[in-house]
Amino acid sequence: MSVVTISSSIPVLLPLLCSTPIPSSRSVLHHRIRNIHFNTSCVLPLESNNQSYLTRHPLGVAANIYPTGLRLTPTGLCCCSSSSGAMPLQAPTTSLSPPLPQDSLLYSRAFWVSKSLIAWNVEAGNGPCYLYASVTADLFVADNDIQGYDSKIELQGGDIGLPQCVIEKFPHIRHYKAFNLPPDLDVESLLKCQLAVAIFSSDGKCSSATGLQLPGVLDDLFSYCGPLGAVFSSETISLHLWAPTAQGVHAFIYKDLSLSDPSEIVQLKGQNGVWSAKVPRDWEGYYYVYEVSVYHPSTLQIEKCIVNDPYARGLSADGQRTLLVDLDSDLFKPEGWDNLADEKPHLLSFADISIYELHIRDFSANDFTVHPELRGGYLAFTLQDSAGMLHLKRLASAGLTHVHLLPTFHFGGVDDERHKWKDVDRQLLESLPPDSDQQQAHITAIQDEDGYNWGYNPVLWGVPKGSYASDANGSCRTLEFRKMVQALNRVGLRVVLDVVYNHLHASGPFDKNSVLDKIVPGYYLRSDIDGFIEHSTCTNNTASEHFMVERLILDDLLCWAVHDKVDGFRFDLMGHIMKRTMVKAKSMLQSLSMEKNGVDGSKIYIYGEGWDFGEVAKNGRGINASQFNLSGTGIGSFNDRIRDAMHGGSPFGHPLQQGFVTGLSLEPNGHDHGDKSAAELMLAVSKDHIQVGMAANLRDFVLTSFDGQEVKGSEVLTHDGVPVAYALCPTETINYVSAHDNETLFDIVSLKTPKDISLDDRCRMNHLATSMVALSQGIPFFHAGDEMLRSKSLDRDSYNSGDWFNRLDFSYNSNNWGIGLPPREKNERNWPLIQPRLANPDFKPHKSEIVAAVESFLTFLQIRYSSPLFRLRTANAIQERVKFHNTGPSWIPGVIVMSIEDGYEGVPGLTQMDECYSFVVVIFNACPTEVLFSSPVLRARALQLHPMQLSSSDDIVKKPKYEASSGCFTVPARTSSVFVESRDA
Repeated sequence: MSVVTISSSIPVLLPLLCSTPIPSSRSVLHHRIRNIHFNTSCVLPLESNNQSYLTRHPLGVAANIYPTGLRLTPTGLCCCSSSSGAMPLQAPTTSLSPPLPQDSLLYSRAFWVSKSLIAWNVEAGNGPCYLYASVTADLFVADNDIQGYDSKIELQGGDIGLPQCVIEKFPHIRHYKAFNLPPDLDVESLLKCQLAVAIFSSDGKCSSATGLQLPGVLDDLFSYCGPLGAVFSSETISLHLWAPTAQGVHAFIYKDLSLSDPSEIVQLKGQNGVWSAKVPRDWEGYYYVYEVSVYHPSTLQIEKCIVNDPYARGLSADGQRTLLVDLDSDLFKPEGWDNLADEKPHLLSFADISIYELHIRDFSANDFTVHPELRGGYLAFTLQDSAGMLHLKRLASAGLTHVHLLPTFHFGGVDDERHKWKDVDRQLLESLPPDSDQQQAHITAIQDEDGYNWGYNPVLWGVPKGSYASDANGSCRTLEFRKMVQALNRVGLRVVLDVVYNHLHASGPFDKNSVLDKIVPGYYLRSDIDGFIEHSTCTNNTASEHFMVERLILDDLLCWAVHDKVDGFRFDLMGHIMKRTMVKAKSMLQSLSMEKNGVDGSKIYIYGEGWDFGEVAKNGRGINASQFNLSGTGIGSFNDRIRDAMHGGSPFGHPLQQGFVTGLSLEPNGHDHGDKSAAELMLAVSKDHIQVGMAANLRDFVLTSFDGQEVKGSEVLTHDGVPVAYALCPTETINYVSAHDNETLFDIVSLKTPKDISLDDRCRMNHLATSMVALSQGIPFFHAGDEMLRSKSLDRDSYNSGDWFNRLDFSYNSNNWGIGLPPREKNERNWPLIQPRLANPDFKPHKSEIVAAVESFLTFLQIRYSSPLFRLRTANAIQERVKFHNTGPSWIPGVIVMSIEDGYEGVPGLTQMDECYSFVVVIFNACPTEVLFSSPVLRARALQLHPMQLSSSDDIVKKPKYEASSGCFTVPARTSSVFVESRDA
């Protein structure tokens, strides 16, 4: 017999689960405890706090954090109560006994990949294999068998591999065996149960057992394209929740926030995996949460999970409840909102984009021209005469096109209600020495209770963060977010949102910040082959390879674009998202039209971090959105090659490793870079990497390398043999020299350069680096404050370092250098390098240096936008027009020379693009001395210094010269000079 009939009691039991205890849970728990194995040297003191989790130890061993009354301590397993201390059950001196069988139900090592197929990496042998189900989650292993089941179904097969369609969807289990399920199985009912598979030897003993991972079968049976969330009509509000494994769903309705008990409880009805109900239209403005009864593999129990709607568009403070909100209501629209799409700043091509990365709180928290109640929030952007907005207007007037806002969605780590925040005594901090460790001690003491965090702790993707609003409840957060977008658009800046779809802040059935993992446990978050959540992104990796995860991402993007009129999206750790998802997102957004959607989607640009690491590396979970995989899609990715070549080393290398801009070979800082020839070679290689980057990092761009070879960009290699270039079109490359991660540009320069060079020299290195980004092909990206010599007092990771270390000063009085040693956690090992620099007053810029830096930055922006030759739109145009000189083995070290050629109207050859200039030469001199560079191919031209540089208030910037007869250029030390040939010459 191949099938044991499923118990007819399952449908009857399902409605009772919300109130029926599991009588055998204690005995099951004790059995599970016996099956835990770990090395005692890895045991950590982990408290349960009335919760039960199955987690993965950082060192890779299995460990359980037990329900109330049990905990792991350094001495072993203890029994605890509220009235007594810990009582050790055992204090082993060696590791606990290994589990019997080895694959216990603590793991989910089998994959239910389709309606008819289970994949499992186990040898079939001669005995049978069964699928077990328990509607009350009572399964356990005892006496070489599975006990506590309601249903037992025999599986067939196990002697052949998986079909190709399964391997394509789950490449990480490509070598697993296929087990077939009976065709007439009631799969929908089974998926609401605790499930396990077990295989037996010919003598009837269970040789292996494990739980199941369900995303494959859920995608196969319950992929859904209908309405989700709260849908408003003229008469009703419809609630829709996708939860195919849930046994029951209720909506708790609250008429106002003061109520602790729900005003109404609405039972949702399930059909084909979707739970739905209709409620009156006049409930708009009420709040609700769902109660989802569902089996949770982290506790091995049926849990009642209280959870927000994953499609929430409004929230109460701290996301305690979801707001029933119609985003088309006039209540959420600033004056003139419906016309904003017609007022968007002009954007002819994505090649014209330049990006300024800014944190909402950084923008105004320290701006004393902003009313105290508005500082650090959305409405600070609406104050047209504040110091911050005047600065942004100057940038926009110089050509800047986009402001990239760090996360603005609802994230964890910052209380939404400002009166709950703790603050520091700023007068005390300002009185401390610049190299003291006391400032960081005061900041870190309250860092989880203040108003600051970068925001990469996503809880709900589709709602603006309440801590930036004047009131986190009701309509304020959405209305004020829209006012911010409107205000930035009206000063000429489009708005990019930083979206974090690669991970979530929390998981499990109890954490208040857990959402998706409470609704369909084991689906939204990516699991390893043992069934534990992957954490390579930091924590709780999401799985965009699953249909409904991808759908949620796409729906969220669509909402921000259409309802909130956002102009672009930057994807955090984009490489952990599937390429398919990113391509769909781009296609969907760019198909939006003014006629159908009220926005012009053809102007919406997307880009992100294409790093390839973790479980997704090398297409480990499908073709992911890594730098190399995205070639040809038109989706941008950050070019870390040009960043590292300019800085030296990498963010993970030695902090004193120098690069092209920071004095490598030319001004040694005492770090061991090898002998003189080795340092010179490193400098030459860095120059090649930068030149490839300046040609938009195009993989087919041909240039002459440092050793005189004609090579493509993809043939120039990094130190570990990876091609430098990966892009097929210029808008696939985001060139940058600093971002919110790691040290600021000024801090990098101050750390890597010799301690005895002058402050003016360091400032000019800062100018040089920003100019190289500004004048590169591709899309330039700038971290807010780089143009003001911004410092974070050498903090390498300021995500939770408070306003103190993240301050921006748009009055230009201070760049924030020397405000104490940076926080100990991420920086202590470098304190010996940092302390003497912070203590030295010669490192700290004055207002005059900061103002000069701003003027330099504005000049290079204006130069970029003075000619389309700096913004070529195609790879072919760059190859035809951009040339690098001073190449090959006889190059002048520390100098990059780039020319860009235009055609002439009516003359065969290149088409004319620029009405003003026919030829451009840019020379970047990183040397500590003036250089002379001559080239026969640059003789007899009518080149003059760019008008923007000729009118500079900096005498050194005006000093460069060109001699036509010899083709000789003279450029001062640490200076970028732009020469142009006017068509009027």
